[in-house]
Amino acid sequence: MTSNSRTGRIAVVGSNMVDLITYVSRMPAPGETLEAPSFESGCGGKGANQAVAAAKLGSQVSMVSRVGDDLFGDNTLRNFSDHGIDIRHVAKVAGKSSGVAPIFVDESGENSILIVKGANEDLLPADVDAAEDVLRDADLILMQLEIPLETIYHTVRRAAEWGVPTILNPAPATSALSVSDLKSLSFLVPNESELALLSGMPTDTEEEIMAAARSLIEKGIGTVIVTLGSRGARLVTADRFTTIEPVSVTPVDTTGAGDAFIGSFAHFFAATGDTETALNRAARYAAYSVGRRGTQKSYASANDFDAFCEALPQ
Repeated sequence: MTSNSRTGRIAVVGSNMVDLITYVSRMPAPGETLEAPSFESGCGGKGANQAVAAAKLGSQVSMVSRVGDDLFGDNTLRNFSDHGIDIRHVAKVAGKSSGVAPIFVDESGENSILIVKGANEDLLPADVDAAEDVLRDADLILMQLEIPLETIYHTVRRAAEWGVPTILNPAPATSALSVSDLKSLSFLVPNESELALLSGMPTDTEEEIMAAARSLIEKGIGTVIVTLGSRGARLVTADRFTTIEPVSVTPVDTTGAGDAFIGSFAHFFAATGDTETALNRAARYAAYSVGRRGTQKSYASANDFDAFCEALPQ
């Protein structure tokens, strides 16, 4: 099976950041200064990362976002265009910096991240209404939490009016997110700590994960997909609990792997309409990313991804 049986239209209402990545032999202790072996910078942000993953696989992607009135903003716009992403609804915010994300990656590939939202805070409900032309024609609308919550709620409500399925990745986690304002959301994709925060329930065992996810489904969310890193993912509906097996690779850099998973899931779901098939393909796509350095540059093209899948043990 090739990576895209048909081309889907995906709209991303979300963030962009500039990733400032420092590779370290170990994390410094408080007050300690260490010399780091290398540094890289690149375009990132959860919304932008997920958009690029889908675009690299062949989806038609439109971005609804805000950038700063600075050199980072110019570079982000150029990066979107270079990946074939529609930027008609990406605008500069005068006097605001672009979002930035200082990232520290240790020798095991684990990372620690700080984010400064910058112009992402200026993406408002009115901007969603102004982008109705691309949003209502999308096969899927993808969102994250690096933008104002009222913009998320408004997008979910408008998408329900238009009959467009929606995905929310509730990261970075915040207790301020109101599940009652997500009633018509099609897919919620938290990790286990985000699931615990949103449900107010423990998520230490498989049974607890299922119970916590179903408590959110009872509040109106269609499907919950719980990402568990090296343990794969769990697909939870009102009457189904399915394990999405992980793909074993030697980790080089886990930065952006979650975004690779969600962006590629959006692509595969728009292409097939089959949730479980899309998730299994997304697990492979995220594994490809983990084996390479960086965020967006670690994401596979459709051809590279097909070759990667063919080389995996059957």
